[in-house]
Amino acid sequence: MAIIVNLDVMLARRKMSLTELSERVGITMSNLSILKTGKAKAVRLETLNAICEVLDCQPGDILEYSAAE
Repeated sequence: MAIIVNLDVMLARRKMSLTELSERVGITMSNLSILKTGKAKAVRLETLNAICEVLDCQPGDILEYSAAE
C-alpha cells in the first residue's frame, strides 16, 4: 500500500516551478521537495489546502492511493 504524490504532475500542468510554488505557498523548498519525492511521513491539511489553492486543484489531484507498492 502506498500514497503516491503527484505534485510534479500538477506543477507541470500549471507550468509552475517548485520555486514559484514555494514562494506563493510560504513553504520551504526543502519541505516541498520532500513532499514531491514522496518521502514525507505526513502532510498538514493547512499545507495541502495552500497547495491546492495556489495550483487550483483538488487534494485528489495531488495524492493518489495505490494498493501495490
